[in-house]
Amino acid sequence: MEHITLLLGIVIVTALVFDFTNGFHDTANAMATTISTGALKPKTAVAMSAVLNLVGAFLSVEVAKTISGGIVNEDGLKTEVIFAALVGAILWNLLTWLVGLPSSSSHALFGGLIGAAVMSMGWSSINGGTVVTKILIPALAAPLVAGVAAMLATRLTYRIGRNTDTKATAKGYRVGQIASAGLVSLAHGTNDAQKTMGIITLALVTGGVLNPGANPPMWVIVSAGVAIALGTYLGGWRIIRTMGKGLTDLQPQQGFAAQTSAATVILASSHLGFSLSTTQSCSGAVMGAGLGRKGGVVRWSTATRMFVAWGLTLPAAGLVGAGAEFLTKQGPWGIAATAALLVGGSAVIWVLSRRNAIDHTNVTDDEVRTDGGVPAEPIGVVTTAIAAVTPPPAGTLAASPVPDTSVKAGVSAPTTTTTGAMADPARPATV
Repeated sequence: MEHITLLLGIVIVTALVFDFTNGFHDTANAMATTISTGALKPKTAVAMSAVLNLVGAFLSVEVAKTISGGIVNEDGLKTEVIFAALVGAILWNLLTWLVGLPSSSSHALFGGLIGAAVMSMGWSSINGGTVVTKILIPALAAPLVAGVAAMLATRLTYRIGRNTDTKATAKGYRVGQIASAGLVSLAHGTNDAQKTMGIITLALVTGGVLNPGANPPMWVIVSAGVAIALGTYLGGWRIIRTMGKGLTDLQPQQGFAAQTSAATVILASSHLGFSLSTTQSCSGAVMGAGLGRKGGVVRWSTATRMFVAWGLTLPAAGLVGAGAEFLTKQGPWGIAATAALLVGGSAVIWVLSRRNAIDHTNVTDDEVRTDGGVPAEPIGVVTTAIAAVTPPPAGTLAASPVPDTSVKAGVSAPTTTTTGAMADPARPATV
């Protein structure tokens, strides 16, 4: 600690700020479905997630070692490069949080690091093999594996409970959701908290404090765990709404299947040292669970926007990281300018977010237009086809074509409920 310079101290603080944004950006991964199905109250859910994120940070360092000694070559790497990488990651995290899209904090960090390293030392500074095997392949495989697992698990749960009382099984699955949500939070701590541990360890290596290949010191593990836990407790309410209400409408059985499938994928990847995106894993599981229930649908317009954000994350954060590194290369004034841009950009995004504040009091409400209506999803071909060939289970609200006069969030509901759609009186379903 006594060898830490002012610049290295700034980088460590910036890394912990990124860890904090990672926490509130990814709270939805563990708790969106639990909140949307009513298994836990919003504030209780995020508090539970924060504690388990902190615990998970101490369970493994495999992912941290992948980042600190695998993605970029440490020889010739400067501390300024890591600072520039963090600037790119933080600004992309905040921008996607503002628009409520569950993009990958992990890929934002990787993109910023790659972009800054290339600007500093060229493409030879990147370990292409590690990027492909430990980042790109898991990025493609994780949401698919989690989605298929959640879809199969959902179908299995409905098949097992087809002759049981619906209310009784829903109550049991809500209890199961609490346990599975805790497992996801624990898994998130083992994977995402380690990314910040890895980036701080990499900064300590470049600053000559640690030897190359060293494990994260205990104070790094503790600080990273605390930072992500604090961010998680604040709750990324905008993204929780998207994950819990925007992608599909989940029943407790589906929420349990989605969370269990995602947690299994994340824990397995952490054990193997794969630095996958927990956001993509959980989003894939939510969509899989939505398709696993007969009559269930996925709102593909929201999913498409999310896919676009996933694809843009690496290059967009990389470009910002490269631009920040171009400034930091100019000397002390460039580092100061980069810090000012980070603070200024973060402040602007926060001010914009206050125009349409979302917190624990309205996170489960449906979005309402200024004219009093509820935005309808565009008709999707895939959703229409699925709804046509898989009618909802007998006896559920989704199969009821009778008039619906209920009111939710102060908005008059549609006068009829479409067969094959999910019966949410405040939101026309995507059919």
